[in-house]
Amino acid sequence: MVSAKALQQNPRQLAQQIVDAFQQDPELLPPQIAGPGFVNFSFRPEVIVSTLEDLRRDPRLGLRPVAEPLKVLLDFSSPNVAKQMHVGHIRSSILGESLARVLKSLGHQVITDNHLGDWGTQFGMVILGYKRAGQAEELARDPFAHLESLYKSVQEESKTNEATLQEARHELLKLQQGDPENRALWQRFIDLSKVEIQTIYDRLGIHFDHTLGESFYNDMLAGVVSELMQKESPESEGAVAVFSDSAACR
Repeated sequence: MVSAKALQQNPRQLAQQIVDAFQQDPELLPPQIAGPGFVNFSFRPEVIVSTLEDLRRDPRLGLRPVAEPLKVLLDFSSPNVAKQMHVGHIRSSILGESLARVLKSLGHQVITDNHLGDWGTQFGMVILGYKRAGQAEELARDPFAHLESLYKSVQEESKTNEATLQEARHELLKLQQGDPENRALWQRFIDLSKVEIQTIYDRLGIHFDHTLGESFYNDMLAGVVSELMQKESPESEGAVAVFSDSAACR
């Protein structure tokens, strides 16, 4: 009817032209005009049965690989270490895994990465909290509950106590500089978290080719900053920054 209006024709007359054009189609029963100009199409039963039989015998269910497959990197899920996953992570995990399976079935080369949040100020707070009140037994029994409790305690205190915030930042700095004690605690937190997180992935049938956290890139940052400075990236509040209109993005 939309086409009839555009062509300034009677809708039922245009529908009749469509019906006449499909009268001899071997896969269709004769089309029928309904109401003011709708056209109802029905496949012949034997065509439907034949098509379903062909699909049943085809391991790929009729899906054909693309002519020019791509290499696709999918980064999804990305939970934070030492924290329980929430519904946002579940949503991302399911969508990412679904996309990976669809793309693989089309013949694309898919690489999946779970980019863990395992670096930053929160770990200074977790380490500080554990040094203050951590209990090895509680950590082994329920890692997420214990670590979140310690983190929240330090975080709340930091809101009103600048000294506590500076302590947490100092613990983070020691971690970033490779302090053996802080590195050992941090690695312990990561290992326990991965075990807990993996139980969810196993239940959902989600798989990753790589699990590379933010910390993976720590040793590369100096080179990136050096390259950005060579490209005359601007500074912002003392940090080397990249803006969308800067030379570094071109």
